[in-house]
Amino acid sequence: MKKLLFRLLIALVVLVILAVVAVSLFLDGAIRRGVETVGPMLTKVDVKLAGVSLSIFSGSGKIKGLVVGNPPGYRTPAAIQVGSASLAVQPGSVFSDKVVIRSINVQAPEITFETDLRGNNLSKIMANLDETTGGGTSAKPTDPAQKKASKKLQVDDFLISGGKIHVSVTALGGQSATVPLPEIHLTGLGQGPDGITAAELSKMVLRAIEKESVQAASGAVADLSKQAANLTKGLGTNPAGTVDSVTRGIGGLLKKK
Repeated sequence: MKKLLFRLLIALVVLVILAVVAVSLFLDGAIRRGVETVGPMLTKVDVKLAGVSLSIFSGSGKIKGLVVGNPPGYRTPAAIQVGSASLAVQPGSVFSDKVVIRSINVQAPEITFETDLRGNNLSKIMANLDETTGGGTSAKPTDPAQKKASKKLQVDDFLISGGKIHVSVTALGGQSATVPLPEIHLTGLGQGPDGITAAELSKMVLRAIEKESVQAASGAVADLSKQAANLTKGLGTNPAGTVDSVTRGIGGLLKKK
């Protein structure tokens, strides 16, 4: 009898372990599939995720290799690249209607700000998000797949640090420069019973990235313009006009913010 109980106990432990592993694998796979399926539907650009892991016990997780592509017409390969990001989730909330995320920490992302001085890739992705979600941050998803991804979220702390902005100006023949991305720190997102959707969170974060990128890129664009003017001296071109037009262009982008 004791042997039978012991064997049953061992079998029960094994089943629990297998169940936990299965749930963890399902969650990890579901998150990745959700990002790569719903992301392109909302942003109208390719979204790839190399891997994700989440512990249902501790609530800690990691995201690796997130790449957000560029809209058609832009030459650079990607708008946002994130090597790794860590997150902490309230474990019990994973299976509830509202997932509580204690923190998201995005380390050293690489942002590409490509502009023709009339618009830029980040603002285009932002416009795509507005279009697919109906405009405002409280818009209701209409597509069935979007509804599945509209689970409510609460994000207490969202930090982006150590990032870089690669500035590319098509008006200057695609010349580029790299400048630091200022730290972006958002807190208290989706607190309250209603929370926010993934689309609404994406808008808040992308809007903050675009704002900081435009501000940081303005100095880099001015430097690139001066370099272009120096290179074209004596070649029968109008470098001063190029600098002036580029300066006016980046000034116009800043006024839109």
